[in-house]
Amino acid sequence: MAMVVTQPCIGCKDKACLGVCPAECFHTDEDEPMVYIDPDECIDCGACVSECPTEAIFYEDDVPEPWHRFIELNARKANECPPAE
Repeated sequence: MAMVVTQPCIGCKDKACLGVCPAECFHTDEDEPMVYIDPDECIDCGACVSECPTEAIFYEDDVPEPWHRFIELNARKANECPPAE
């Protein structure tokens, strides 16, 4: 099970979640309005959850139904976007 970034992240400028990830599994692109978590790199530590100012990060099994599409989106976009710096 991996962490998943969902819709409330869109447009967040804070990005505090990036600095606490021990696995460096976040991916982002300057042209993207949010960050993504690579499910293959994520170690499910949950450190990013409490740092997310928009409460957009969930354990995969806990993603609210309206945001289930973000599970696949994170996996796909993490492969397309470079690792976050």
